[in-house]
Amino acid sequence: MHQRKSKKILIYFFLLFLIGSINNHQLNNVSFYKINKIEVIGLDEKENNDILRKIQNLDSKNIFFLDKDKYKDALNSNPLVESYYVKKKYPSSIRIETQKTEFLAIINYNGKLNLIGSNGKLLEQSYSSKILPYIFGSPEIDDFLVFYRKLKESKISYNEIRKLFFFPSKRWDIELKNKVLIKLPKENNIKLLNQVYDLLNEDQFKKINILDARIKNQIILND
Repeated sequence: MHQRKSKKILIYFFLLFLIGSINNHQLNNVSFYKINKIEVIGLDEKENNDILRKIQNLDSKNIFFLDKDKYKDALNSNPLVESYYVKKKYPSSIRIETQKTEFLAIINYNGKLNLIGSNGKLLEQSYSSKILPYIFGSPEIDDFLVFYRKLKESKISYNEIRKLFFFPSKRWDIELKNKVLIKLPKENNIKLLNQVYDLLNEDQFKKINILDARIKNQIILND
């Protein structure tokens, strides 16, 4: 942090020196500090170029007075971007490092199949050919993300989930790839999910079709 502040102070002194040495018209034409290269990495080539075109259309010619808020708007509007870092590379280039969102599930939204990204945004299904759990029902994206994080912290493998069912009461059911249906209560937690996993992996319960945990302190198994 101290080194970063020292670097900024040196830059300010350098600017004061320039301003004191040449007039504003000359300053605007000094090629030393003009942005002549912008690099975007982290996504596919086409996606990087799409972001690059948006960035290049912004009125940011001066690396010292770069308005990062404009860059944020361009990056945040892209549903593929999970996170990003805008780095100035003095004297005249910008490097934008992005992390691509992870595709988590498929949902029918307004009559179209969409992917749900880990950034909480919806994307066209064409962005991925990966086989993902299909969500039946109409959960809010935040409701799904909360449930997803519980699943990821539990013993249940998210990769083994085939379908997710969401009910108006905000209760979830899970269908695994082996066709086992897990019925969960509204107030589910990681402890309960782990109990479900442990039961499903006991030898005497290998052939069950339905595991019903909707009643508090009870788990009902059906062949």
